[in-house]
Amino acid sequence: MNDMAQTAKMLSRKEGRVGYVIFNNPERHNAVSLEMWEAAAGMLEQFKNDPEIRVVVFTGAGGKAFVSGADISKFESERSNEEAIKRYNLAVENANAAIHEFPKPTIAMIRGYCIGGGMGLALCCDLRICSDNSKFAVPAAKLGLGYGYIGIKRLVDVVGPSFAKEIFFTARQFDAEEARVMGLVNRVVPTAELETFVTNYADTISANAPLTVNSVKFIVGEAVKEDSKRNIPRCAELVKQCFASNDYTEGRKAFMEKRKPMFTGS
Repeated sequence: MNDMAQTAKMLSRKEGRVGYVIFNNPERHNAVSLEMWEAAAGMLEQFKNDPEIRVVVFTGAGGKAFVSGADISKFESERSNEEAIKRYNLAVENANAAIHEFPKPTIAMIRGYCIGGGMGLALCCDLRICSDNSKFAVPAAKLGLGYGYIGIKRLVDVVGPSFAKEIFFTARQFDAEEARVMGLVNRVVPTAELETFVTNYADTISANAPLTVNSVKFIVGEAVKEDSKRNIPRCAELVKQCFASNDYTEGRKAFMEKRKPMFTGS
């Protein structure tokens, strides 16, 4: 571990080519306050501009929760009137948008509770890998909360319309196996193996050609947009960059020489 940074109840660190963003409010199951959302967006901006970082992992501290949503204890101070609600929602959407639009691969490493805003955050990541004791829910219908188009669309894009309705209509907790069946998570692993599995996945991705990986991320993002909003020329440009890169030459040479390629992202 190196380059540890701390901002209130948010932590970030770098391990090789992998950056970590850690929600550190375990006494409240990593419920997220306004300042935590704002800090998360700042940490992500640092990783975005760091050429050494190729993958970012999001997780929660304490072993019992990923993120359990908004810190309801702060609703009176942070979401009690229209102006406060607007500021809080903007901070949440800014953080979620920063994750969703992040140009490098992201992984949500989920252990325990992944509730409300925690699920919203996880859906903004490219991959979701959870422990077998994880629980998922969006309790908006139990709180009388409105849930906007963007957040619902991200859920529909991952699990489809019918499961999205079930998650919202029932507002109940779904276990890890149910989440896997819905396609809400990519992998379910035993709790004791979660960290090792995610580290290996992140290392595997970070060792692959960044131009290829990042171009696929962009193109998949365009594929789920409406036809009129897709940037097809940019997709073609990114593919062309892959074929014109030093990494493409290195990948072919390494294959012929039966060795691991050393990709530089150029």
